[in-house]
Formats: sequence, C-alpha cells, structure tokens
Amino acid sequence: MADHATLIDELRQAEDRLQAAQLAGDVEELDRLLHEQLVFTGPPDGLCHPGAKELDLHNHRSRTQIMTKVAQEDLTVLVAGDTGVTCFLGTLEGTFAGTPFAGRMAYTRTWTHTDEHGWRVLAAHSSPA
Repeated sequence: MADHATLIDELRQAEDRLQAAQLAGDVEELDRLLHEQLVFTGPPDGLCHPGAKELDLHNHRSRTQIMTKVAQEDLTVLVAGDTGVTCFLGTLEGTFAGTPFAGRMAYTRTWTHTDEHGWRVLAAHSSPA
C-alpha cells in the first residue's frame, strides 16, 4: 500500500474524478468509482438505501438525472489505513425526471481502497447545507 500522503492525494483525485463523472454523466467512470455494495442516505426520505450503485448508474445512463453544475466550495479528505472519508460542501444543479433542482449540499463519502480498484465509494450521506 502507498504511503499516507500518497493515499490522501489519490483520494482527493478520486473525489475530483467522481464529481467530473457526475457532471458529465460518465457511467463507465462512475462504475469504476462506486463500490458494488454502495449505500446512500439522504434526501428525500433520510433513509439508508442499499443497492445505490445500480440506481445511480441507471439514473445517469437513462438521463433521468442530469447534472449541470457541481461547484465545490470546500473539501476535507481523511485517510486511516484503507478507509477514506471526503466531506464535500458545494452547489449542485440539474434535473431529475425532467424537474429542475438546485441547492447547496453537504456530502460525506466513505471510501475503501484496494490495490485492484484504488479508491471506491462504499457509503454516502447527503443533506442540504
């Protein structure tokens, strides 16, 4: 495994790649960055949703969700062993099922690192900021 500073840099780059893939609707990149067991907690119901990877990929592939803006204001990156956490604060805009949305959001993402896959999101939580 790489040294701690390298892992932090790689995690920051993975977060940047994730945001770019969301904005571009890049399903192949999202597939690489999202863990198969991804769970998501957040709006609209605040519940924990297993199987979030397939739903997220479907929403981007079908263009149900289209991001037009992902503007990061702040990012905190932490690494402990093969686990990482990113705390994103920023503005998101786009459409979901044809309905426009916009808002300032906070995301906490838990990442896991393997030599085979690099950094992948295992869990994510979002809330309005």
